[in-house]
Amino acid sequence: MCQKNNYLNSAIYLKAQEIGLLSRQICNYLSSDLAPLSENGIENPHIYFSGDIVQQSTSLSKELLKAYQSPFSDNKQLHAHTLKWLTYRLSQNCKRLDQCSSNGRDFLLLLKKELKKFKKLQKQWILTL
Repeated sequence: MCQKNNYLNSAIYLKAQEIGLLSRQICNYLSSDLAPLSENGIENPHIYFSGDIVQQSTSLSKELLKAYQSPFSDNKQLHAHTLKWLTYRLSQNCKRLDQCSSNGRDFLLLLKKELKKFKKLQKQWILTL
């Protein structure tokens, strides 16, 4: 029974949880800067990217759980591929948010560093599947 939940304490799963929490906090911080409409009544398009990073970062841990709980190697590889795609999209959305005019851009550097660490863990994790 202890082995069954061992993946909840794995380094990659804990890092995915940390990235999810960090992205939610960044989104909350950015939303106050990006939510107001401009002078001509147009909303800031970058506000959607902040929501995207939250959705994609929470999906990281969900995909990891699916991969860990999958009994077949092919399914694990499919979830690993989805995980790679999510990390790529997360990186792209961080780059897009870097272009917005907000004080929260500085916190995106933290998220990028954590994503680099996650990618290293991900490479090691894929080899164990």
